[in-house]
Amino acid sequence: MGAEVVGAAGKPRRVRMTPGARRVLEAAERLFYEHGIHAVGVDLIAAEAGVTKKTLYDRFGSKEQIVVEYLAGRDERWRDLLAGRLEAAEGAAARVEAVFEASRAWSARYGAKGCSMINAHAEISDPAHPAHPVIIGQKRWMLDLFTGLAREVDAADADRLARTLMLLHEGALVAHGVGVVPDPFGTALDQVRELLGR
Repeated sequence: MGAEVVGAAGKPRRVRMTPGARRVLEAAERLFYEHGIHAVGVDLIAAEAGVTKKTLYDRFGSKEQIVVEYLAGRDERWRDLLAGRLEAAEGAAARVEAVFEASRAWSARYGAKGCSMINAHAEISDPAHPAHPVIIGQKRWMLDLFTGLAREVDAADADRLARTLMLLHEGALVAHGVGVVPDPFGTALDQVRELLGR
């Protein structure tokens, strides 16, 4: 049986998860994040998941599709975490700060090596790769989020503020992964508060 995929126009194709597919994805997530996408082969993923390569290919069709699932899954979990933080924040400025606080919490728990999207983009820059739209789409979504938040705070130049917030956020993610700046999210938050006059 071939891989069952779902998707819509403009969206990455996704695999319907079976128990075997979930085991493959869990192993792949850990291995890709720890070692890099190119450094991890399907033999290792299958062995770590306790499945055969045939099962892996039956469920996903290709390593590229596993990469799509890995990145899309992390993005979905990030958006869920962030949605809760944004909902709990009171006021526009607090919602901006909540993004940085959520990133600090996410990075402490799931991101010792930095942003999985940025790390993946370092390995996958070819727009033809099926995971490329997931990577770019996640960053565009973040910029759109910051643009909406900048409009909420009634910034005179919301687009400019949004780009500045995005750069502070992405810089904090990278600095966290590199580990040379103590508390990069705290430093970024200090700059955010200055920008917002808080």
